[in-house]
Amino acid sequence: MEIQDITDWGLGLSEHLLIAGPCSAESPQQIEAIAKGLRGSKVELFRAGIWKPRTRPGSFEGLGSEALEWMEIAREILNVPITVEVAKTEHVEAALKAGVEVLWIGARTTVNPFSVQEICEALRGTDIPVMVKNPINPDLQLWLGAFERLNKVGITKLAGIHRGFSDPYEKRYRNKPEWSMPIHLKRLIPGISVICDPSHICGTREIIGPVSQRAINFGLDGLMIETHNDPDNAWSDAKQQITPDTLKIIYESLIFREFVSDHPEVVSELDKFRHKVDLLDTQIIELLAERFGVIDQIGEYKKERNLAVYQPDRWQDVMQSRINEGMKRNMTEKFMKSLLFAIHEESVKKQEAQLKEVPSTSKA
Repeated sequence: MEIQDITDWGLGLSEHLLIAGPCSAESPQQIEAIAKGLRGSKVELFRAGIWKPRTRPGSFEGLGSEALEWMEIAREILNVPITVEVAKTEHVEAALKAGVEVLWIGARTTVNPFSVQEICEALRGTDIPVMVKNPINPDLQLWLGAFERLNKVGITKLAGIHRGFSDPYEKRYRNKPEWSMPIHLKRLIPGISVICDPSHICGTREIIGPVSQRAINFGLDGLMIETHNDPDNAWSDAKQQITPDTLKIIYESLIFREFVSDHPEVVSELDKFRHKVDLLDTQIIELLAERFGVIDQIGEYKKERNLAVYQPDRWQDVMQSRINEGMKRNMTEKFMKSLLFAIHEESVKKQEAQLKEVPSTSKA
């Protein structure tokens, strides 16, 4: 897949991109107040929702094309490009006509390949940058597919936006971060930048700072933070928006980590540690193979005696004892549970496979 780096989009964007602006454009006065508040900040791209796809009808769904004209106010005050969300052909056409420099595709649209393809067809023959938010649910293939569709119609200025994933059991976040997903995306699409949207991950302004730092720690390439001059009275997503002054405080407090490639002199020292890790990983794999060999023996024994594969009492004992041992060695309970569930699932599959094997027969 052909991807142009954000710094090569021709818009003067940096490798630590900061995008800010309101969830929704509400009035020209609101846009002006926010833009003036952002003066002196590191904002390089101004955002606002023009069309707002909402979960249920009756909620504020944006003011439409009329609000595109107001974005020019922010462009002039801050001297930065602007970006809006598009969800169908009419949105794309209106945004292009208004001179919007960057488009983004929202989570509710990414989840629908038909909608993504409609946007792609509307963009065919253009070279406008497009950012794609992850789908609502943690489906990496849907996210990946959106980029592939855009690339096929000639869009090479692409970036991802990580806004978290819906999880009915998640209590701390509005959308669970699942940090492994954007990392996997960067692995599958070499060279692509992924911007974090902590506003939608958090759902509340109080934890936007720590989540922003975590995004930087995980190697994401920038932030999109919803910013409003009067957040408490915003027409949409009031709880997750912050003031321009708060945005400046958060951004200035961030610690940006450097990459090893920027310091060749440390590579040789790191390689010593990495060699130790490689050896330990090999030992872990060998031990797991040995463990599964014993599991095969257990499976055969259970098969001969018509015993159930899953033995709940044994499983509970294994879980509790191994978790306790891991926690004594500074491993978290969450990690130990994930590890043990993965090993247990593989063990059960191997034993089930043995039960399905048909004994070989020979003719007399």
